Amino acid sequence: MQITVLAGGVGGSRFVRGVREECARRWPDGDGGTEASVSVVVNTGDDIWLAGVRLMPDFDSLLYSLAGVNDTERGWGRAGESERVAAELREWGVGWPWFTLGDLDLGTHLARTAWLREGATPSEVAHRLQQRWPLGVHLLPATDTEVDTDVLVADPDQLDGEREMHFQEWWTRYRATLPAVAFRQRNIASARPAPGVVEAILGADVVLIAPSNPVVSIGTILAVPGIREALAETSAPVVGVSPIIGGKVVRGMADACLPVIGVETSAEAVGRHYGSRSAGGLLDGWLVDEADAPALASLEGIGLTAASVPLWMRDLDTSADLAGAALDLAV
Repeated sequence: MQITVLAGGVGGSRFVRGVREECARRWPDGDGGTEASVSVVVNTGDDIWLAGVRLMPDFDSLLYSLAGVNDTERGWGRAGESERVAAELREWGVGWPWFTLGDLDLGTHLARTAWLREGATPSEVAHRLQQRWPLGVHLLPATDTEVDTDVLVADPDQLDGEREMHFQEWWTRYRATLPAVAFRQRNIASARPAPGVVEAILGADVVLIAPSNPVVSIGTILAVPGIREALAETSAPVVGVSPIIGGKVVRGMADACLPVIGVETSAEAVGRHYGSRSAGGLLDGWLVDEADAPALASLEGIGLTAASVPLWMRDLDTSADLAGAALDLAV
């Protein structure tokens, strides 16, 4: 069984852990792992150069979560983290004082940057980072091209009423409270899928779309030329999981992103935004929460195989149950 997941953010990390666990239960290898192969195409639109080092937040969230070294209380970074270096950088006025780099996390960024400076590609660096821990899945950056996301926000103090900032500033410093006008990925037109990405999609038995931000996570992956085309071409069923429950975001601030692309914050609207493959869209199946069950008939009316199940990923068991429901919908 070959499973490929498109994911980003904390929700994506929790879902992928659930996929790994469910695969171990369904197709055990006798050693506590699985005979199934899981590849994860990871959003790189949140990446940024900061204080001279390259950060890949979504990739690192998945890396740490799958390795079991993530900070489960904060939801990001490493467990047992310290911040002495960050405090020293603030004294020197380097970096962003509101964007803290933990010491252990900084070690990852320094290693990544050293390898990049030596000429390695981001996907080669990703391969090296994964050798440290037995993850049980294969993480693939969506692209080796730097497609950092900028946000155009409304600003009445500017002559044209707008200004642009990196997504991380809008997301972390302002908590997405500045009204966004547009999201722009740098170099996206010239980007290409990283090695192995298209092959993972075309060779899959099932493709799953994690409950990640549809605009800046999944949307960025799909914007890389060649990836959406691979999803249209693959013979595998493509099943998505809604990041919206009962009209509210599960985690993060997708509700500040969706209106920018003209999509309301609802499970049905996001399903319609992705669309049915039978009508030129992305999905064959769409999972919504039980609270959104009334939307099933409407979703099926646009060609989607839809089902409602509990979507809250409270722990490993509920995450695995959700992954199992997604796999079942693909059958």
